[in-house]
Amino acid sequence: MTSGPTMSDDLYERVQTAAGAIRKAASGPAPKVGLILGSGLGGYADKLTGAKAIDYGDIPGFPRSHVVGHKGRLVIGAREGVTCAALQGRVHLYEGHSAATAAFPARVLIALGCKVLIVTNAAGGLDPSWPPGTLMLIRDHIDMLRDHALRGPNDERLGPRFPDMTKAYAPELRALVTRIAVAASITLQEGIYVAMPGPTYETPSEVRMLQTLGAHATGMSTVPEVCVARHMGARVIGISCITNQAAGITGAELSHEEVTETATRVRATFERLLDGILGGLISTGELS
Repeated sequence: MTSGPTMSDDLYERVQTAAGAIRKAASGPAPKVGLILGSGLGGYADKLTGAKAIDYGDIPGFPRSHVVGHKGRLVIGAREGVTCAALQGRVHLYEGHSAATAAFPARVLIALGCKVLIVTNAAGGLDPSWPPGTLMLIRDHIDMLRDHALRGPNDERLGPRFPDMTKAYAPELRALVTRIAVAASITLQEGIYVAMPGPTYETPSEVRMLQTLGAHATGMSTVPEVCVARHMGARVIGISCITNQAAGITGAELSHEEVTETATRVRATFERLLDGILGGLISTGELS
């Protein structure tokens, strides 16, 4: 397994080097919101005004994704009066990366100045009553990835040894997102996301186990990024797009094509919700 850099390297310096390269390539105001856009959802970054796109390969230390639906670019621009840094795609542990490597881009977003991370993903639905295309606000998560983004020596310049995860998904921001969805007539569920290592989709027996644990959606990402965000003191909004019913619920076979097709189908609603969130963050002073 190619794990990539670990916490035992000089992580702080690598984060600062990457952030410095991005600042040099994209001059302008520091971003206040980081957007991590999952499978089929990366098109939102193309709507940023005054945008500067940087290929991951041009950022020192940035891992590169080879998954369909992940462009592998960082885009800095404005939307709804907010300067944002958007990741069009992410890397996953199933590609051979460690959790620390998968979370490295999130660290760089925070080092650039992002006070809030909006972390999105495409996920399998565990609640049979939620059809594909449902948007779920993440209330909490269950980590089943078998690796942790903070494993290894801790650098106090980045954050504490034992970060508290009681409010991993900021309650005040969840309340804001819920109000915005209601005002915009967007149906938004709320639930618990469970991260599985992949790359296989879960078996029907695993799905029943996850349902018993109380999870509502399952995917192969997000948790490492949320953990480092809390480590570095940033607040998180998490949104899952339910792109399919998990294995065994309908009896149908699962495919990545279905994931990207469903995400594309609900993209307009998803982008309308993101616009509302960015506007709400400004109007309520959450970014001051």
